[in-house]
Amino acid sequence: MAPSAGCEHAPMHLPVLSTASSIDASVLHGPRDLRLERRTIEEPGLGELQVAVKTTGICGSDFSYYKKFANGDLCACMPLSLGHESSGVVVAIGPRVSGFSVGDRVALEVGVACGQCTICRKGRYNLCKKMRFRSSAKSVPHYQGTLQERINHPAIWCHKLPDNISFDAAALVEPLSVGIHAVNRASPAPGSTALVLGAGTVGLLTAAMARQAGCIQVTITDVDQGRVDYAISKGFATHGYVVSRPLHISSSSSSIFSNSNSNSGSSTPSESIATPSSTLSFRGSLDSAKSLAADMLALTQNPILDRDDEDIGVDVTFECTGKEVCMHTALYATRPGGKVIMVGMGTPIQTLPLSVAHLREIDILGVFRYANTYATGIRILCNQKGSDAGFTLPSLDDMVTHRFKGLENAKGAFELASRTMDDEGNLVLKVVIEA
Repeated sequence: MAPSAGCEHAPMHLPVLSTASSIDASVLHGPRDLRLERRTIEEPGLGELQVAVKTTGICGSDFSYYKKFANGDLCACMPLSLGHESSGVVVAIGPRVSGFSVGDRVALEVGVACGQCTICRKGRYNLCKKMRFRSSAKSVPHYQGTLQERINHPAIWCHKLPDNISFDAAALVEPLSVGIHAVNRASPAPGSTALVLGAGTVGLLTAAMARQAGCIQVTITDVDQGRVDYAISKGFATHGYVVSRPLHISSSSSSIFSNSNSNSGSSTPSESIATPSSTLSFRGSLDSAKSLAADMLALTQNPILDRDDEDIGVDVTFECTGKEVCMHTALYATRPGGKVIMVGMGTPIQTLPLSVAHLREIDILGVFRYANTYATGIRILCNQKGSDAGFTLPSLDDMVTHRFKGLENAKGAFELASRTMDDEGNLVLKVVIEA
């Protein structure tokens, strides 16, 4: 009798236990080459949380990568997920993590320092040479950004959120941290005056933090009328000034701007003679910056308190554009003994009239991202409503002017983020991508 097939000893196949799963990710492969892809994510490792990303804001550096596949002198050399202004929900917890539960809402601090070097031990971990920062091409392999369905992130860089802070507002704790760090570096005395050059997200939040720190007059400037109007109407700054673009103003013009709305603290350009920047000498450019600074200062000049021509200027200037001409203006607008805080990162090599700072003892201080600011930012957001203690930070949710649903719509979000006005004529300020 032939043996039954069921009696044969077949090889045993044990089930393979896989801890990986698939997620969607928005991945940049080159200039404007953004693709929706499937990626594999492992279970969170030692000390990590797995976070389902709910909101990611688009930053200027993200758009630079999107447009050029580079940011300044950092060129991407492999596919890169963008995004670093983010918040989400804990969905899994790795070994040796305490203090978190599945379902916790968190803001993500995406710069991961080594924690061991001398700089980290001093508390200035933002300057760590081994820092890995999500969506940056500085480290290789690149540290992938947050435009992914889920990410594994060190628990120590995840900050728990109370229920009254939205995911959108929590994502903006990242640029808020830049403003907090900039003002911490400036250390303005109560009653100080400040000038903020640039009314983007960082400029607005820096202006707000200057007011929070006790600056009684904060003037914000930008080339975009809508952003300056927004800053004044929402209370980020006390005064606003609109700079004409794209031409530099000739120094032969005695009054290149007029205060057409003095009651609101806003100034707009008047008719004037303009000369293309390519035809201006460096000296002419400096004269133009000096004239521009004088007009900005005239907005808040007090005829009784500011009678000494040698002491005219603001106590602190926050330069949030990274542009050389704005650094020129910052130096001329700051009073002797004051401070210029370099917040914006733009032109890497600049020609500056350093004698202006040298002879007037103006301190020039650099700002690189932030350190030890997230807890402060979250506490400030917790007290936005119902606080009777002086200045209250304007709503961060209101700063989000456009929301795109789903990673598949990331390309449209990036294209809009490059503009200051949408197709309907509405202000574009902060664009976010929501899960």
